[in-house]
Amino acid sequence: MKLSSTPLNFSKGLLYISIFIVGTAFTGFTSSIESNVYICKGPESKKYHYKKDCRGLSRCSTNTYKVTIAEAKKIGRTLCGWED
Repeated sequence: MKLSSTPLNFSKGLLYISIFIVGTAFTGFTSSIESNVYICKGPESKKYHYKKDCRGLSRCSTNTYKVTIAEAKKIGRTLCGWED
């Protein structure tokens, strides 16, 4: 009888491993969505930047501001060409 329960235990183990892998992948995905970026609030500004010292922020006419990617996208910003 022990031989017949082994495939079931093996399948159960694979299921747990799969759930762990998928869960871990989505956790990393979520944290990248919520990560902070930098924007310039000047009148011509249209981009967001991962690095505060990005070359694309060098001509910013105002201070730079730290916001989430979601906030930057909500106001119409797209990723800076120097960082993609």
